Amino acid sequence: MFSKILIANRGEIACRVIQTCKRMGIATVAVYSDADARAPFVKMADEAVHIGAAPAAESYLLADKIIEACKQTGAEAVHPGYGFLSERASFVEALDKEGIVFIGPPAKAIAAMGDKIESKKLAKEAGVNVVPGSKDAIDTTEEALKVSNEIGYPVMMKASAGGGGKGMRLAWNDTDVEEGFEATKREGLNSFGDDRVFIEKFIEDPRHIEIQILADRQGNTLYLNERECSIQRRHQKVVEEAPSPFVTPEMRKAMGEQAVALSQAVGYFSAGTVELIVSGADKTGESFYFLEMNTRLQVEHPVTEAITGVDLVEWMIRVAAGEQLPFKQDDIKIDGWSIETRVYAEDPYRNFLPSIGRLVRYEPPVPGWTGASGPAGRRGHEMGGGGIRVDDGVFEGGEVSIFYDPMIAKLITWGPTRDAAADLQVEALDAFRVEGPGHNIDFLSAIMQHPRFRSGELTTGFIAEEYPEGFQGAAVDEPRLKLVAALIAGAQCSVMAHEGQISGRLDGAPKVPSDWVVKIDGRQFDVVLGEGGATVDGEWITGTTDWQPGMVLAAANGNGENLAIQLRRESSAIWALTTRGKTHKGLAVPARLAPLLDHMIEKEPPDLSKMLICPMPGLLVKLHVAEGDEVQPGQPLATVEAMKMENILRAEKEGTISSINAAEGDSLAVDEVILELE
Repeated sequence: MFSKILIANRGEIACRVIQTCKRMGIATVAVYSDADARAPFVKMADEAVHIGAAPAAESYLLADKIIEACKQTGAEAVHPGYGFLSERASFVEALDKEGIVFIGPPAKAIAAMGDKIESKKLAKEAGVNVVPGSKDAIDTTEEALKVSNEIGYPVMMKASAGGGGKGMRLAWNDTDVEEGFEATKREGLNSFGDDRVFIEKFIEDPRHIEIQILADRQGNTLYLNERECSIQRRHQKVVEEAPSPFVTPEMRKAMGEQAVALSQAVGYFSAGTVELIVSGADKTGESFYFLEMNTRLQVEHPVTEAITGVDLVEWMIRVAAGEQLPFKQDDIKIDGWSIETRVYAEDPYRNFLPSIGRLVRYEPPVPGWTGASGPAGRRGHEMGGGGIRVDDGVFEGGEVSIFYDPMIAKLITWGPTRDAAADLQVEALDAFRVEGPGHNIDFLSAIMQHPRFRSGELTTGFIAEEYPEGFQGAAVDEPRLKLVAALIAGAQCSVMAHEGQISGRLDGAPKVPSDWVVKIDGRQFDVVLGEGGATVDGEWITGTTDWQPGMVLAAANGNGENLAIQLRRESSAIWALTTRGKTHKGLAVPARLAPLLDHMIEKEPPDLSKMLICPMPGLLVKLHVAEGDEVQPGQPLATVEAMKMENILRAEKEGTISSINAAEGDSLAVDEVILELE
C-alpha cells in the first residue's frame, strides 16, 4: 500500500479523498493555487505545495507542476479527483514515465473513452446500444447543418473532449446550429484544448441514467447498480439518486452487463461510470443508449456508496496498489435509497445567474463528512450523522471564486425509502444556512417537494418544463402562508418588546400591541397574537417558536407541522422568512398604523430596457454587433463566459446600437453596462 498520495485537485473532492486516506493511514499532499491558499483541503493535508496562479490553466491543469510536487514531497501516487487532469491520458503517461502511480484507469482506456467519437465506435463494437449520429468530427457550420438535417431535429452538438455539461448545445432547427456550432467549438477548445465537435440525435423525453463500474487489475469488473441523474439544468446535474425509480431489475442487469462489456473491451480498471440516455416513453426499458464513459470518480458517487456500502475512493486506491476486489457481482446489493443535491452559488430567483463573493455565513445542517461515525447500522464511510452527509470544501469567510466550479457543497441523504430520503433532504435544506453569494437551496427544496419528483416521472427537461417562467419559490398552501404571517408578526412584536427594554428612554418603554397587519407578496393578513398561538384572518393557529431577537435559524410549529425556519430582519419592519423552499418577504406594522401604508409612495425602478447589462461577473468573449447596427428582439448582442460556461445575451427590443462600453476580452462586473441602444 502507498505511504503518501498527492491529490491533484481542490475543493470538496480534495477533502473527500484526504478523509479516506486518513482513515487508511496514508499521508497526503495537497497542491493549491493562489486562490486556494486558505482553503480547507490545504489545511487538512499533511503537506501542501503551491503550484501557481488562480486560473486553472496556470495551476491545476499544469501536469509538470503536479509531477514536480510529487518529486518534492516523495508522493508515490496521484489521485486526480474529477475534472482538471482526471481524464487526460497524457498526464497518466507522464506519471508512468516518472514511476508515479495514477489512481485511476490506464492511459489507453482514458484515451479510448475520452474521445466521444471513438468511444461511440468502440461501444458499438462491444455490443452496446448507441444513439444515431455523425461518424466523425464536423469542421464547419455548413457541414453541421447538412448532418443535422440528415439525422433529423432535434440534435445535440457536443465537443468531442467535453464533459460535466460543458461543450454541449441543443439545436431544434437550422438557426440554433448556425448560432451554436462555433460556440460549441470554442467551449471545447477553451475548456478541454480540443475543438472537435460531433452531432447526434437528441432523445426526446429522455432520462439520464448511469452505471457505476468498479474493476481491478486482475480482470474482475463489477457494476454497482445505477444512479438517476435526470434533473439537470443546461446539462449540469442538479439532483442525483440511487437507485433509479424507473429502472427495473431486468433493466439494471441489461445496462450493467453492457457497461461491463464496454469496460472490459478497453482494459478498464478502477472506478468509472457509463452514462446512458434512456427513453422514458418506452416502458419496456429496452430503449437505452450509450452516451459516454467517464473514466474517473463522479461528483455523485456518495449515493452509490450509501446504498452499497462500498467506499469508491478506498477501492480506487486499493486497485491502484494492485489489490483484488474481495466481492463478486452477487454481493452487490441495494440497501435503501439515497439522494444528492448540489448546493450551487447561483441565484434561482434571477434565472440562475452565477454568483460569487465571500461566504459571510456558512452553516451546514451537519458538520462536513469525515468518514468517521455514522447512524446505527450504517458504516461511517457511507453516510454522516442521522442519514445526512455533507461533502464540502468551503469555509465561513472564504470566497466563492469566478475561476472554478460554483458548487458550494453536496448534500446527501439516506433513508429506507425514496420518500424518506427526500423528506430528509427538505429537513436538511431548511437547516442549511448560506449567506453572501446567492444560492439555490430554496430551489433544491422545491424540487424535493414537487409532486412530479415524488412520482418519479423524471426527464432531463424537468426543470424547463416545471419552471418555464423561472423559479419564484416552492408552492405554498394557505395554512402555511398564514403561519408565516403569524411568525413574522410575532418576530416584530418580540423585537419591539426587546427594544423597549433599553434604559434611559425619555418616553419610557412603548406599549407592545398584539394586533398586527402583515403584508406578504401583495397579500394582507390581520394577525392577533395570543398565548400559544395567533389568530390570522379570524382563524386560530396553535403554534410556538423558539426564535428570539438575534437568532436566524429557529424551530417553529403550527397547523400540525414542524418547521425549521430562517428569519432575518431586513429593515425596521421588513422580514425575510425562509422555510420549505420559499423565501417570504413580509412587512409587519401595528394594526392601528396599517391605514397609513396606502399613503406610502413606491419608488419607480429606472428604465433599463435601453441597456445591455451584464447579469453576472464574467469575461466578454465576443461582441456580435457594432455601433450603428440595427437589432431585432432575440438577436445575439454579446457572449459572456462565466463559471466555465458561455452565455449569449440577446436584444429584448428593437433598436439601434448607440454606444459600446466594453471590448472583447474585458472582465465585467455584475450589472456593468456592455452597450446602449436608442
